[in-house]
Amino acid sequence: MLSKPRAEGVDAGFNLEFGRHKSAAPLEIRDARSMANTAPLLFIFPSSSAQETHSHSAPEKLGKVSFPISCTPAVQDQFNWGVALLHSFAYTAAENAFQGVAELDPPCAMAHWGMAMAYFHQLWEPPIVPATMSIAQKEIQRARQLGTGSARERQFIQALGFIYQDAATIPYRARALNYEHAMSNLASENRKDVEAQVFYALALLANASPADKTHAKQKQAADLLEPLNRTDPQHPGVPHYLIHAYDNAELAPRGLAAARAYSRIAPSAPHALHMPSHIFTRLGLWEDSIASNLAAREAAHQQGDTGEELHAMDYLVYAYLQSGRDQDATQVIQQLKSMPNLNAVDFKIAYASTVMPVRCMVERGQWADAAGIVPPTGAPPHVVAIAVWARGLGLARSGRAAAARAEIAGLRQIEEQLRTSGNNYWATQVGILTREVMAWSAQADKKPDEAAALMRAAADEEDAIEKLPVTPGPVVPAREQLGSLLLEQNHPGPALKEFETALANAPGRRGAMQGAAQLPDSLARSRLHSGVCRRPFLHLSGTWLRLSGPHSGGLCCRASRRQKRQDGRYNK
Repeated sequence: MLSKPRAEGVDAGFNLEFGRHKSAAPLEIRDARSMANTAPLLFIFPSSSAQETHSHSAPEKLGKVSFPISCTPAVQDQFNWGVALLHSFAYTAAENAFQGVAELDPPCAMAHWGMAMAYFHQLWEPPIVPATMSIAQKEIQRARQLGTGSARERQFIQALGFIYQDAATIPYRARALNYEHAMSNLASENRKDVEAQVFYALALLANASPADKTHAKQKQAADLLEPLNRTDPQHPGVPHYLIHAYDNAELAPRGLAAARAYSRIAPSAPHALHMPSHIFTRLGLWEDSIASNLAAREAAHQQGDTGEELHAMDYLVYAYLQSGRDQDATQVIQQLKSMPNLNAVDFKIAYASTVMPVRCMVERGQWADAAGIVPPTGAPPHVVAIAVWARGLGLARSGRAAAARAEIAGLRQIEEQLRTSGNNYWATQVGILTREVMAWSAQADKKPDEAAALMRAAADEEDAIEKLPVTPGPVVPAREQLGSLLLEQNHPGPALKEFETALANAPGRRGAMQGAAQLPDSLARSRLHSGVCRRPFLHLSGTWLRLSGPHSGGLCCRASRRQKRQDGRYNK
């Protein structure tokens, strides 16, 4: 069990520097038992040594997968094991499993397909680590050279080949679309092939545009997966990818069943323990999110998966802060500071390590502490931007608008750097952060109209783009900041409207609920209407507080009622 040192607060001048990451020992591959090619396998294997970052050691229970191949029957169960590991994003363990298949059956082309798939992290950033590109290309080429008598297997190999073909000249997005189209053909020609449907659904999710608020590809993926959820209820990829499909404000309520199921299907995989919290976060179910990420963090720590451990810690800090458990959030930050040799180059590690202390400072209005943050060196530019934003926000909110202008300039440089490199998603996100700091700087300079216009532009742009799975959400949503800004400008009516919209987008967020609670009771009553929760509650520091402001849309009301029933207490 991890130690939990007590601490009173986050240190001012928190230094987000990183050391070098030290890889853990590789996974030991054990010989697999033979089985019939078409029989599904319930994966119960002994644990092995720790994995390097972003990987899981051999989990004991992974669910049921049947991916029949034309290789020798003696390797079928180990191949299925590797596929199950892929579906829980245990990539290094999966690679080792497929390597074991290749050693047991050297002519098996699909073993090399599996190894190439283990380097293709479709929902992560980057989807292919540049240093592994040549290795993956050799594996898929080896699969082609070996060949197979199965037309279906050739389609899997050909589809994956598009990802690695001409990588130096064809942009990744074009290659990913080629892969999606090839998987579409494979799935349509093999409608009863569960793995064809599941991997096609994942390809759709990987290519879903964050700017598409209709969630067309997410819905298309869900249409493929929901029937399989009934026919193959123990398949790990089905609930996993359903959670990703429903990880947005529109569809999140549909994902609760998958969230409840996935951690039971593959409880030995840290990622399976964590993923339910994506839906819990969307619905404001903070106690559920906390339980999910405590389990995921412990499992990842035991398996030496630093990236997954930090990812769970970030979601944990977010949930602690929303539920008013500030001391618990602070303890996680203290534990973060004791973790050595973090790899700043790794986006997943750098993002979580940078954003966690920022969340604690900014959510709690510790502006002097935020102004003293030292941005990490060696981290990706869009990670550095988070620290620069927090510094600028801390300065502006402390009334030091002139000093904040240097951080605004730094954010503009990062935005331009990202735009030049073709990373338009994160360039847009950094642009939003820039306008937020500009807005609070204008407010400090007593330019309220300019401040409101800047923050509204930031909120509108942020609302038009979906978040990526790496984060539970913005540190503070721009819409929520707009409500706070309008409240500070003594515009309670418009402020309440923005808080309502913020809560519709992110139910149960403490900042928006507290903002609404500061408004006059008479105004709150005038905004109540049919179908909107009339008795909202907020759980802070062990007490249920009744708020004077309403929730929007009812989602956060249901979440609050659920937690209120669990707790049994509230303050009337």
